[in-house]
Amino acid sequence: MTLPGRPPIVDLATWQKARDELLAREKAHTREGDAIAAARRRLPMVEFDGTVEVVGPAGPVPFLELFEGRDELVVYKHMWYDGAPHQGQCEGCTTTAWHLKDAVYLNARGVSFAIVTTGAWEEVASYVEFMGYTQPWYSVRGVDGPAGGAMGYLTSYLRDGERVFLTYSTTGRGNEPANGSMNLLDMTPYGRGEAWEDKPEGWPEGRGACWYWRSDADGNSSWGPTSRPVPQWTRPGATPVETLGRRGHHH
Repeated sequence: MTLPGRPPIVDLATWQKARDELLAREKAHTREGDAIAAARRRLPMVEFDGTVEVVGPAGPVPFLELFEGRDELVVYKHMWYDGAPHQGQCEGCTTTAWHLKDAVYLNARGVSFAIVTTGAWEEVASYVEFMGYTQPWYSVRGVDGPAGGAMGYLTSYLRDGERVFLTYSTTGRGNEPANGSMNLLDMTPYGRGEAWEDKPEGWPEGRGACWYWRSDADGNSSWGPTSRPVPQWTRPGATPVETLGRRGHHH
């Protein structure tokens, strides 16, 4: 039996056989991921000046302070549109930051977490308050090298006393481990609902990549001037909008 645009219908035993076949591939994929992680741990590292100043709620502080006394640190580098209203800020960075709201399990393992961005601190502070974020945020405006640099990256650092090292950095789809929603969507029959995905004949065709990350006030997916990144509609005081107000974009 089949239903149009749906998986074939079978009995439980037939399903279990197909499921077990896929499980063998999944386990191989997991083992390869473990091997890649082992190679990642063996990457060389780059020392840089941990006293370089970044700006947080208490004003300028040395980058070392982001470690909060721990030896390891993961940072997400959030892109920023200068002068843009909240709804005009980066939707891709919003999905990463929103999924990393709570670092309690990282902290329990002795790893600190922070978000840095090239926005001016005054703008950043207002945005963080609006979004209800509780992670530590800092402005790295004008900061070059491993502490600042290009945005849109997940980056790992190691501290040895006062010495600080860059150990790993990734961007693009490398950021996906932070976004649990994507992993769950990959378990669903229709996946992420994006046109690039390999789908059986007759499946829904899907839309552009990440199409559902923005919507208008009525919940319709849109990346136009009436849209906000979807988590913003949950925030107190979020009102309908008519412009993204984007001017400068600092990568």
